[in-house]
Amino acid sequence: MAYVYLALAIIFELIGTSLLKASEGFSKLVPTLGVVIVFTLSFFSLSLSLKTIPLNVAYALWSGLGTVATVIISILIWKEKINAGSIIGIGLIIIGVAVLNLFGPGHSDSAQVDIPVQENNLSN
Repeated sequence: MAYVYLALAIIFELIGTSLLKASEGFSKLVPTLGVVIVFTLSFFSLSLSLKTIPLNVAYALWSGLGTVATVIISILIWKEKINAGSIIGIGLIIIGVAVLNLFGPGHSDSAQVDIPVQENNLSN
């Protein structure tokens, strides 16, 4: 179910980003209200997915897939242009998301790294 919430978070984020463009700097009321509503739904859905999915994996998927899909939407709906650098960057995002999902937390105990926490002693 966590991945369903994550998928919903990505879909809402894509709708919100398109509405953000349509709001023309928050100068149009209806798209602006839509931005607030769907981004709220996106973050709520993302928070539900984080009950099960590790933060770094969920955020990589949410932001990475959202970025790639937003580029596709910007080309198809908003008729924006991209260049070779954009295509290379999108490819690197996809590779990064794949690496996190294949080798990130939960895939092996040896992959976990303990980070020591230093305590501050404020009393002298």
